[in-house]
Amino acid sequence: MTSAGTTVVHARAPGKVNVFLKVGAVMEDGYHDLATAYQAVSLFEEVRASPASDFSVEFSGSIDTSGLAVGGTNLVIKAARALARKAGYRGGVHLEVEKNVPIAGGMGGGSADAAATLLACDALWGTNASKDELLAIATTLGADVPFSFTGGTAIGTGRGDQLSPALAKGKFQWVLALADFGMSTPGVYHELDRHRDRHAQDIFPAEHQPSVDANVLQALRAGDPHMLADVLHNDLQAPALHLVPGLGKVLQLGEENGALAGILSGSGPTVAFLVADADSALELQVALSASRLRVVRATGPVHGARLIND
Repeated sequence: MTSAGTTVVHARAPGKVNVFLKVGAVMEDGYHDLATAYQAVSLFEEVRASPASDFSVEFSGSIDTSGLAVGGTNLVIKAARALARKAGYRGGVHLEVEKNVPIAGGMGGGSADAAATLLACDALWGTNASKDELLAIATTLGADVPFSFTGGTAIGTGRGDQLSPALAKGKFQWVLALADFGMSTPGVYHELDRHRDRHAQDIFPAEHQPSVDANVLQALRAGDPHMLADVLHNDLQAPALHLVPGLGKVLQLGEENGALAGILSGSGPTVAFLVADADSALELQVALSASRLRVVRATGPVHGARLIND
């Protein structure tokens, strides 16, 4: 692919919804043991990579990107540098990232950027890394990056980065209520720990090796949104609602307007509503938009990171 004589490689990766998230005890490294069921949804990040002598990134898209760092701390720069080190590549890359997944929204947008960057840089540089090699790099970048790379539906354990595919039949319809603010993932986990400490006498201790409810896997295999709605679960929802009580009103509004169920996506603040079919999705989108919420429709599961021919 060429643009004014310069090679440009375009890759795309999806955001995700955690349809089930169980948070276990804190491990020695400070992270929590997780058991989650991921579903990649049709809200995509677009990354275009072109040759450069150094590493740089610029952002655009349907959401405000003005607060994003563009230096070496940015995850896409880290991803590109990690691949260059692994491959012994001595040049750089200029990355243009078009963001559509909410920033700090609990949908893994930054992870999708990193996954797409790995794929784009591999193609641009001709490093010919295998999928396993790219996944190994993805694991070092963040817990959600490997899933952004593989997409579809999967079970994640450990920190969420130990993946096993899960069978999902058909398409699930989602309506996503996007917030105009982000939430700190570590902050929500800390609030969960405080919640558990406060209520230690009343609740069971956190499991050391949590697992995904078998009913979730059954609902996914059946492709049945009603079954899945009954078993949606997120341990981070209560602490996030404690930090931002207004999210409870969003959940209530969706369920009053036809959603089968609503769930906080990851650590929030995006609220994902599962609906029965495409008509119901449109009706809910209209109802939530009338309440001045920013809303998009999406389907899942969708593919993971892949190259796009422009």
